Amino acid sequence: MINVNVNSLGLETVRGEESLVERVKNMPVSMEDYKDLSSVAKYVGVTDQFKDVINTFNTPEGETPAGFRRELTLDKDQVLRVDLVRDISYDRNGIERPTNVLFSADSANPYEVEPISPLISNLTCNPGIIYDLFINNPKANVGNKYKTRDEVMAEIARILGPGCDISVELNNPFEKDFNKILEEVKKFEEMFSKYRLVVKVPHVGPVTAENVGQLLTGNKKLDKRPDQVETGKALVGHNLALKLQQEGYRVNFTLMFEPFQTLMALQARPYFINTFLRHRLVQSTNIQKYLSQYEASNDTAVLENLRDYLIANDYYTESDRDMALAEVLKFGKDLIKYRHFNDAQGSDGLDGMRHNLRVLRNSNLKDTRLIVCSMEGPYNYPDIDKLLAEEEFQDMNKKVVITAEPNYLARFTSTNQVISYQRRFMNAANGQS
Repeated sequence: MINVNVNSLGLETVRGEESLVERVKNMPVSMEDYKDLSSVAKYVGVTDQFKDVINTFNTPEGETPAGFRRELTLDKDQVLRVDLVRDISYDRNGIERPTNVLFSADSANPYEVEPISPLISNLTCNPGIIYDLFINNPKANVGNKYKTRDEVMAEIARILGPGCDISVELNNPFEKDFNKILEEVKKFEEMFSKYRLVVKVPHVGPVTAENVGQLLTGNKKLDKRPDQVETGKALVGHNLALKLQQEGYRVNFTLMFEPFQTLMALQARPYFINTFLRHRLVQSTNIQKYLSQYEASNDTAVLENLRDYLIANDYYTESDRDMALAEVLKFGKDLIKYRHFNDAQGSDGLDGMRHNLRVLRNSNLKDTRLIVCSMEGPYNYPDIDKLLAEEEFQDMNKKVVITAEPNYLARFTSTNQVISYQRRFMNAANGQS
């Protein structure tokens, strides 16, 4: 095999761009492109975006930053130009990351993010993560060093560097003045750069600007079920995501818990869609437990307990406490069937992930990726790991970003044998120089 690169073309460098071209002269070129370009290109240079990326991230001489794919374009006047295109699949100098599957931290704790920062390509956070889990948590925010969201996010941006996208959620997705939303987004764009910013937009469902206050006062329960929506208000998130995309921003469209949410979500052309795992699997397990108890006992008190459970977890509202038990039973059975909880597609809680990978495979959105999030327990991550090794999903590995709290990912770097072997090694080396 013959290795060919940009330098092999022997082109004259565009005047004034010598140091920039020097960064990419070893960029590989296919033999087919080499033959075509040799006959049509006379000069080599870089694009304006290439220059902007290098300057934005204060990139060391001779390098291109992580998070960018190198591409060739043939400009007018026979000038071959090298561009830098945002792509978190790439590390420094246009080298692909070690695996097609990428990893992400679900955290706003700089102390947790720092040790995992060289290994991830995205970070996701929302107001709950920023405020509840970090700023207002004395154990995490040591010495109350960080007091505002902007302080936290600026420090995380510094830690992560150019190769990592940062998905930050809007404070108020119900804001009716789109210009105010743009003001908030532009502030983060200044902080992270346009290359790293991903705007996180949530599904809103039956939650509206008018009733969101119910979630903040009293029993904090909504008086609407998930299916009791007004068309326009239920699609607030979709339309906001699409408008931001049309403004040139990449969007992380979040809060996707059921597979049936996916196709409509993709109409907003998001950069990320999500599959949430944790609570859905736990709730399916509990609902199946109630159904099994009722099947064994035929005791209607079990169905009353199931109804209470459905109210507690927002499937039903407080006004549904008189819901007919036959309807409660049917709802529970239908839900378990839809989630494939009792067959191979969903017994591991990953039916939604399987579905979304299939839908994404058939979409026309080549850059959209699936974030797999909200994991817990000893089996979620290992089950995802096995799913991605299955033949059906080999081609979709490049579409997957696995996100979790850094400590959750860290726990799967070890096994009991690590302790056993370290015991042996440390004792063997003890006292040796």
